Amino acid sequence: MNFRRARRALAAYFVITFLGGAAAYAPAAPEGFSGDATRGKALYQACSGCHSLDDNDIGPKHRGVVGRQAGTVADYAYSPALKASGLTWDPANLDRWLTNPQALVPGTKMYFLLADPQSRADIIAYLVQQK
Repeated sequence: MNFRRARRALAAYFVITFLGGAAAYAPAAPEGFSGDATRGKALYQACSGCHSLDDNDIGPKHRGVVGRQAGTVADYAYSPALKASGLTWDPANLDRWLTNPQALVPGTKMYFLLADPQSRADIIAYLVQQK
């Protein structure tokens, strides 16, 4: 991992930690996922330590993630657990995933948590637009 990538990953950790708090106590996202995509775009910058919209990196690319079956992006080495999960990334599953990926799919590679339900809804609203 180069210095720039490590610095982005560390920044993402701190942003998510301060935005998220303790994910074990995270309430569900607001009914109807009334997220703000503009705010979600700004919050998504914290995700860029591991993800990008168009390129696989530490994590898989995110463009077109909403509606996609989990573990199916070509040329990305998913965990066996996520490949076998049978999940489809709809807003409800993305919300559950961002709340606690290890609880949703034990053994997955993803370990970042985002406890704030509004921040999750905002990021999901942004991802819905990224087709």
